[in-house]
Amino acid sequence: MKVLSVNVGRPRPNLWKGHGSTGIDKRPVAGPVAVTAPGPKGTGAVGLVGDRVYDVKHHGGTDQAVYAYAREDLDGWEAELGRPLANGVFGENLTTAGLDVNAALIGERWRVGPDVVLEVSCARIPCGTFQGWLERDGWIRRFTQATLPGAYLRVIEPGDIRAGDPVEVVHRPDHDVTVALVFRAMTREPELLPRLLVADALPEESKDRARRRTSA
Repeated sequence: MKVLSVNVGRPRPNLWKGHGSTGIDKRPVAGPVAVTAPGPKGTGAVGLVGDRVYDVKHHGGTDQAVYAYAREDLDGWEAELGRPLANGVFGENLTTAGLDVNAALIGERWRVGPDVVLEVSCARIPCGTFQGWLERDGWIRRFTQATLPGAYLRVIEPGDIRAGDPVEVVHRPDHDVTVALVFRAMTREPELLPRLLVADALPEESKDRARRRTSA
């Protein structure tokens, strides 16, 4: 398991949402990239130095510090879409190899390279910017059907990461709440929401939604 590329965004006009810019255009960078905990959502800060988000209400902050997507899943989308998909094109900061990102457990921790430890926090939910960026009508629906969302991660131990760094799973919590299960519960299968509450590391806003479903 390893990092194939570390991808940092470059701002570009957002033609698909009511925001002036978007950071979804992420490209691989050479050399090490510093990773730090960005603090609460609302400032645009994320985990990788040199990157940021512009829809500060919905993206960025502690629980969405780093976004990882598997190269194997990108390869599958390449075949379906009939076009090449470069590392970073889904807006991911880390393009991985040999790691089933969607089967990762909420609260699972990865050591990336010698220094950085990241914790799986939640699934990526697709938005209009993502659909517009890929220029694919119906993309939100298709992405949701596939249940291959990729994972957001928190920064537990900061440091530098670079392409080629090994990824080691150093902790797996004692529950069965995977990234894929969270995604299903948050999108197509809300009846699954109560199952998420055993995952202590789930973001509070997701826990609140699950609690409301449980008490309904």
